[in-house]
Amino acid sequence: MMKTKQKISGTFRSEEGALFSDRIRSYISTSKKQGWNIMEALETAIQGQPFLCNAS
Repeated sequence: MMKTKQKISGTFRSEEGALFSDRIRSYISTSKKQGWNIMEALETAIQGQPFLCNAS
């Protein structure tokens, strides 16, 4: 995922920014795969209540 961002903007400003970007993209990817509404998933995550997988 870092390569995608690098191709678009040319580079990251910091390593921390690159890791933060990867976390967001990973959360969005998981949300899509689980069939969740992406905007709702991001909103609840920002509010401190991220969706959790059902542990068996």
